[in-house]
Amino acid sequence: MMTDNQCVNPYLPSWEYVPDGEPHVFNGRVYVYGSHDQFNGYVFCQNDYVCWSAPVDDLSNWRYEGVIYKKTQDPLNADGHMCLYAPDVTRGPDGRYYLYYVLDKVSVVSVAVCDTPAGKYQFYGYVHYKDGTRLGERAGDEPQFDPGVLTENGKTYLYTGFCSPFDTSRHGPMATVLDSDMLTVIEDPVFILPSKPYNKEGGDYAGHEFFEASSIRKIKGKYYFVYSSIVMHELCYAVSDYPTHGFKYKGVIVSNCDAHIDTYKPADKQMYYPGNNHGGITEANGNWYIFYHRHTNATSYSRQGCIEKINILEDGTIPQVEITSCCGIKPLIGRGEYPTYIACNLVPGLQEGKNGFRLPPWVEGVYPKITQDGKDGDKEIGFIANMNNGAIAGFKYFKFEGVKRVSIYTRGYGKGVYEVRTSWDGDVLGEIAVDFTDVWTKFSADIAIPDGVHALYFTFKGSGSSSFRSFVLE
Repeated sequence: MMTDNQCVNPYLPSWEYVPDGEPHVFNGRVYVYGSHDQFNGYVFCQNDYVCWSAPVDDLSNWRYEGVIYKKTQDPLNADGHMCLYAPDVTRGPDGRYYLYYVLDKVSVVSVAVCDTPAGKYQFYGYVHYKDGTRLGERAGDEPQFDPGVLTENGKTYLYTGFCSPFDTSRHGPMATVLDSDMLTVIEDPVFILPSKPYNKEGGDYAGHEFFEASSIRKIKGKYYFVYSSIVMHELCYAVSDYPTHGFKYKGVIVSNCDAHIDTYKPADKQMYYPGNNHGGITEANGNWYIFYHRHTNATSYSRQGCIEKINILEDGTIPQVEITSCCGIKPLIGRGEYPTYIACNLVPGLQEGKNGFRLPPWVEGVYPKITQDGKDGDKEIGFIANMNNGAIAGFKYFKFEGVKRVSIYTRGYGKGVYEVRTSWDGDVLGEIAVDFTDVWTKFSADIAIPDGVHALYFTFKGSGSSSFRSFVLE
């Protein structure tokens, strides 16, 4: 299918579930460190840490680096009863690579170390105060969670925190300064942003207070703190001249349901099902990117990494970007066959229930979802299931030239038509009739798509439920 040598979302294979992606460039390659969900998982982050990398000049060419750290390597988790939550990696003053993480049922920060960016990490120790007390266990400490790390001038700045919107015991994300041994606290934690209970009414952070997902970068002498806000689906950022104070809210970088974007739909319309979000930014080959994640399989526990190209303006601000199928880099080639798991927009239809009542879209079997056959680890290509009456699947963007025919592969007990558009609410360019089928079956129609750069939307109209594997542009 037409994904080779083109950047598509998700950027990893459709059977890989690596959310919370923290990208870092080491030795000419982008390495992504994240947690590791299971397909059809029942909680977050069930698998061991893996790493993927790509050349800085080709973010379509990702290489699997293998398992870099197992959850049972932590002395607190020898029996594997805890999961590895979102990690981050930094290069220490000694040139080695340090992996920071928090297990899911404790409040301390663990550290592993390796001589190479994606080798086999070994447990190194726990972040602790000078008296040996572990960070997170001293009286008055707030719980540690989702570390982000930055090393400069022999010090490592550690950013952590999780703040429920209604929890008055959590004040906000913390910045803690570590010594060159990468473990010892030399400056106690300080709060750098407010949680919701402690935000000033009407302040800059109103509606975007800190929730989780600390990520830190230094760009042109300023510190950019990226985080997930209390609305969960958005990654926001704050900027300061200093690493541990002075942060000012600047805006939203990306939302995994495209909330706030008004370029192609109303600003408050969600074009994918929203969920928690976590990621970071990096520069690769002169361009800047935001890494984030989306939710699949109609669950919170099978998340996949995505990328969008961003612009950092002269004044240091980052305009919010649309979520796309092409990573916001360049339009996909408007010819050939494409898998539907690269859909960036999934919108449910309203289904009739008993006595004419409308069923809400989150009812099982109603919401269209990206899923796969098989079990976790099986290299099965993803597809969209639950295309019910009125459901929309959207793909952005393609460069079309001379396309006169469109085909789709579907299966399942859905009978009706797929309407084809270049905008989610635009004019219908044509219809592809589909019928009940137990196996993937090709259905086609002569449909002319205007030349130029456009999105592509498929809306199912009919009875039953159809699964949608791929489409062909001819």
